[in-house]
Amino acid sequence: MRVCLVYDCLYPWTIGGAERWYRQMAEAHAAAGHSVTYLTMRQWDPGEEPALPGVDVKAVGPRMALYADGRRRIAPPLAFGLGVLWHLLRHGRRYDVVHTASFPFFSLLAAGLVRPLHGFRIAVDWHEVWTRAYWRQYLGKLGVAGWAVQALCARVPQIGFSFSRLHKVRAEALGVRTVTLLEGEYAGGVIAPQATASRPFVLYTGRMIPEKRVPLLVDALALLMRGDEQLHAELIGRGPELKAVRQLIAFHGLEERIALPGFVDAAHLAERQSTAAVLVQPSEREGYGMVVVESAARGVPVVVIAGEDNAAVELVDEGENGFVAGSADAVELAAAIGKALASGEALRTRTRQWFAINQDRLSFAGSFQRIQARLQQR
Repeated sequence: MRVCLVYDCLYPWTIGGAERWYRQMAEAHAAAGHSVTYLTMRQWDPGEEPALPGVDVKAVGPRMALYADGRRRIAPPLAFGLGVLWHLLRHGRRYDVVHTASFPFFSLLAAGLVRPLHGFRIAVDWHEVWTRAYWRQYLGKLGVAGWAVQALCARVPQIGFSFSRLHKVRAEALGVRTVTLLEGEYAGGVIAPQATASRPFVLYTGRMIPEKRVPLLVDALALLMRGDEQLHAELIGRGPELKAVRQLIAFHGLEERIALPGFVDAAHLAERQSTAAVLVQPSEREGYGMVVVESAARGVPVVVIAGEDNAAVELVDEGENGFVAGSADAVELAAAIGKALASGEALRTRTRQWFAINQDRLSFAGSFQRIQARLQQR
């Protein structure tokens, strides 16, 4: 099979769940003996071109900053969409399948325009489907255009996939026929358990952008730390919210107890992920929730917040591998974190057991098998 993967980012030049997903899929297709081309935007310096075994990486767009103030810029997706269109017009006959993310939308629309000319099939991962209300919240008046383009993408003839029940239902409601649920993105195995750090700490890892709601976590930590002088926290990551987070920590007088190391190397991150008492992901919007699975593999429970756009709650079984705060309220979030802390080693043991039971379902290998099966159907 001749496969063309389309995504504007490539791991590890950019880091995120989707980036890792497409990198893993490219390597898995190549290992299965398929011909693989990966279309992306240029993210590397001259002379440092990616070398993925069995994968032909092609930059069809220039190097551009993807984000401004924590939000996706419109120019890079347009440039990438045009690059994908030009490549497929010239080379689309080479491919049996073009597999892309639904977002950024213009590359999917480009594939849809060229498909009748060259006859390839299109596979689409619906990582997220935003509601009209969320589009308005995110883009203001321009949200109407975002919703319309998203709906147009659903009309492209495609083999649909989604990573959560929430977004599977939304994609099908938008008009995509028969979306296959893929619950697994984790390519690792069980990680040897480590004892919690001598001083218990709460961990956050991720970009500091508005929808991640890190300031809310700081307020919740402030409430908990009033009654627990031993508790510390480490908030790993950077982004446009970092300055506000730092100021809020200072306001609460917690500079010595809440660390902000920025981005860290893989070894430091792995150590902190393994020894945290609990990992908190306060995001209002998640298409999957890889952090829940990665933490469970280490026996570390997770706290998330319930919300209509947060699919990560599907991966948390209350009291088994973490807790779900009922709303974006500092008191409720502090209570959920407090329950996880109070449950101690017993909850870590249940978390490891939860992962052992769900490991196959949540594995990348299982999802890749389902993709292969769908692509072989006619």
